[in-house]
Amino acid sequence: MTRAWNFSAGPAALPEEVLHQAQEELLDWHGAGCSVMEMSHRGKEFMSILAQAEADLRELMGIPEHYKVLFLQGGATQQFAQIPLNLLAGRSADYIVTGSWSKKAFKEAQRVVANAGTVRCAASTEESGFTRLPTAEEIKLDPFAAYLHVCTNETIHGVEIPAERIADTGVPLVADMSSHILSRPVPVEKFGLIYAGAQKNIGPSGVTLVIIHRDLLGMAPLTVPTLMDYAVMAENGSMLNTPPTFSIYIAGLVFQWLKRQGGLAGMAAINAVKAEMLYDCIDGSDGFYTNPVAADCRSRMNVPFTLADARLDAVFLDEAKAAGLLGLKGHKSVGGMRASLYNAVSVEAVRVLIEFMNDFAKSNG
Repeated sequence: MTRAWNFSAGPAALPEEVLHQAQEELLDWHGAGCSVMEMSHRGKEFMSILAQAEADLRELMGIPEHYKVLFLQGGATQQFAQIPLNLLAGRSADYIVTGSWSKKAFKEAQRVVANAGTVRCAASTEESGFTRLPTAEEIKLDPFAAYLHVCTNETIHGVEIPAERIADTGVPLVADMSSHILSRPVPVEKFGLIYAGAQKNIGPSGVTLVIIHRDLLGMAPLTVPTLMDYAVMAENGSMLNTPPTFSIYIAGLVFQWLKRQGGLAGMAAINAVKAEMLYDCIDGSDGFYTNPVAADCRSRMNVPFTLADARLDAVFLDEAKAAGLLGLKGHKSVGGMRASLYNAVSVEAVRVLIEFMNDFAKSNG
């Protein structure tokens, strides 16, 4: 069997080493006599898997002890509501809107704040087509806000906040890192809460990662459902109910794989090379391909691009699929193409994509 080159935005490519290990352990995990999918979530076997996954994640990201690590369900989209339910506490919160996902988070927060506080848009780049970050002059922050929410990498529009632009604003910083978590070192202590859906750089869909400062626990009113209360989930080690055991197991294997790649610093170097290769191809195509994002905030994970002649889109996708290149269709809200270069996408995969793009441009330019 020949595996294709997978550039899907999510669920996305997983490291082949991880898939092979999961295959070998599928029927009998380390002599347990059953699969991880079949074992009790409260048995010593799975408890060891969960503990090791958390320990490896803490090592990879440098997560201090005063942060809790939660393995939850519901996806990052559920966090759009869960965050204000837990953190607003009758106050106001600020949202910076830089793409589809931060816009969705802002709108969902507006839905759940009735009689519990307010949310305000501190800045938006929607009028610019979400192709840049707001300037300092455009951002109007409330110094007394309960928190400031940002999406540090917009999966659909391909806008990423560089690490050096993450500043202390004096209020807890809440970040959706779903599409670039574990792709580079993160200054965890600059954030009050970090959250991420798994299905891009962590593992298969089904588990959602929340990293939260202990000072933000215990703020949810009694009207918040028990399963939505961060403090309750932290007290129960993410095990108030049955967690997504197999997804956590695979995530743990991915964490170990990342350590073998040199950790997040090692992955950051590889990811920089991949992104530079693809952007150079796009920028050097004499306009056949175009990326609309400002150069200072182009994502290293999600690279949207358009063809000069949109009538060629379907041909491009058909020929790409025939060449074993999958997941290149852009999101329906923006059209065009998108290549997602997550950790499991190799330099060789990007090289194959670039060769195809160059050949396609020569044949159709």
